[in-house]
Amino acid sequence: MPLGMGGLFVVLGIALVLRGKSAEKGHYDLSAGMDVKEYLGQEVQPEFESLKVGGWIAIAVGLLMLAMGGAFWLWG
Repeated sequence: MPLGMGGLFVVLGIALVLRGKSAEKGHYDLSAGMDVKEYLGQEVQPEFESLKVGGWIAIAVGLLMLAMGGAFWLWG
C-alpha cells in the first residue's frame, strides 16, 4: 500500500511542478498578444510558485513513502 501511494504522490508532484512551470512561462510571456499596459495592469498571480512548491513537497513525501514501503516489503 505505501508503494502505491508513494508512486501516486511522485506522479502527482511531477505533474504539479510541470503545471507550475508552464503557468509561470505563460505569465511572463510578453509575446502573448497583450500590450505592456495590459500586462502591468493584470493582477499578480502567484499560484505558479505554490504549484511548484507543492509539487516538490509531494515528490519528497512520495519518495519517503516509496522508501518506507520498500523497506517493509524487503524486511517485512
